[in-house]
Amino acid sequence: MDIMDQGRRSFLHAGSAGVIAAAGLALAGCGKGAGGEKDVGAVEDLMREHGVLRRALFAYTEAAARLRANGGATSSVTVDAGALKRAATLFRTFGEDYHERLLEEAHIFPAIRKLQGPVAAYPDVLTAQHQRGREITDYILGVTGRGAIGTADREPMARAMETLVRMYRAHAAHEDTVVFTAWKQALSGHELEEMGDKFEEIEHRQFGKDGFDDAVHQIADIEQALGLADIAQFTAPPPPG
Repeated sequence: MDIMDQGRRSFLHAGSAGVIAAAGLALAGCGKGAGGEKDVGAVEDLMREHGVLRRALFAYTEAAARLRANGGATSSVTVDAGALKRAATLFRTFGEDYHERLLEEAHIFPAIRKLQGPVAAYPDVLTAQHQRGREITDYILGVTGRGAIGTADREPMARAMETLVRMYRAHAAHEDTVVFTAWKQALSGHELEEMGDKFEEIEHRQFGKDGFDDAVHQIADIEQALGLADIAQFTAPPPPG
């Protein structure tokens, strides 16, 4: 069954907590209406792309915990290596090859380097972190490409995913609050609009379609496979009384 169709039906008819997960699928194309596609600014585009990558990183976090719980041969906790491989592939194609190389490193970081003040030092650190992330993605793809995660790989794999998540939490947060803000302020309204058009052109050239919508569908499918689709399960318990 098509995931999008299933999500829409669930959203309209279900009354359980599963509606939240279905809504996430149904909203993937909410930027488009009867009047055509709504404008998405360049900075909003970058931040929502970060949202896709954060969902992949959350999948890594949950998988790492399961790998450690799956330490015994009789453990019922399993980790879907195929779903993790798809998450890493999405992180590579949408995050590293597109978002990082074609947008940030090609257009944003060069502009930031020309600015005055501490923000100008960010691109070198962020680029180094991009490269380290690619090395870890290579490792994750190598392990998951074997079809199953063996006992000897569980702890190293969990540690690699956790270090990637830790790095990108700080990385993306500083991009969202410092780098993208400085970049936006350095551009005129007309220049910012032009960059939004350029980013859309790059996206369609890279993917042959709306890359963001496709990435949202992919990560939603991965979350379903890993049992992470219903976000109600992650609601925090009440604090100690």
